[in-house]
Amino acid sequence: MTQIKSLSYTHCKKKVMPMRYALEMWKNTRMIVLVAVCAAIYAAALIAFKTAIPLIPGVTEVRVAGIFLMTFGVLFGPAGAWGLAIGNIIGDLFGGTLGPASIAGFFGNFLLGYLPYTMWVTFFPFSEKTYKWDTKSSRSWLAYISISIISSCSCGVLIGLIVDLLGIVPFQVISRIIAVNNIIGNLIGVVLLIAVYDITKNQLSLLWTQVMDVKPDGLSFRGILGAWLVAIGSIAGILGGFFPSLNIYGANWASLVLIVFGSLIL
Repeated sequence: MTQIKSLSYTHCKKKVMPMRYALEMWKNTRMIVLVAVCAAIYAAALIAFKTAIPLIPGVTEVRVAGIFLMTFGVLFGPAGAWGLAIGNIIGDLFGGTLGPASIAGFFGNFLLGYLPYTMWVTFFPFSEKTYKWDTKSSRSWLAYISISIISSCSCGVLIGLIVDLLGIVPFQVISRIIAVNNIIGNLIGVVLLIAVYDITKNQLSLLWTQVMDVKPDGLSFRGILGAWLVAIGSIAGILGGFFPSLNIYGANWASLVLIVFGSLIL
């Protein structure tokens, strides 16, 4: 049996859960500035294309801004997650689509930035061994593609269930539109990550692990379990509609529970 070496994230020589960084980053001025920058860029891209190619008028559209999702998450970690969440609210506000569904959009977009940095070294065996992006590494590509799909499906399940509950659009329709929309944006967005990763890390020293003095040094059982709970919940939630014999509504809410619980213990 293969023994998994190393433990978890290290901060100031202490082992801590990555979820804490999403809260502790608000004590770091540089991370707060990065939140503002990410939110501004994301909101501007959302607003600019809000009415260009609507998929469901007033609800969702072809999201060119999807190219920023994985890049902001991998580079800026918790600042990217908060930036995407806040940027989506601003986009709804100035794009004329602000409403009850925007609350679901806030948490769904947070996951789009949160899962990339928390799963990057925990989604065993697809994850990287250390927190880095290396264009020549097959593990970096495997991590990028797998986490792109999972984070997109997670967002689709979360927003889809809330929007369905509000009676706006059926879950089976909106969840898959959101998932596919974000997957496409993520796959195109890898070009952006390749273009800016070295500059961000080596010239600006703005990789979130540098800004927060964090060393994501490997795997833990808790992290692997969290990553796989999120993965199972995401894929099951999106694909559940293809199995009519299942209690779809209950199965979808069970999928959301797996996503939320898995995210909390990552």
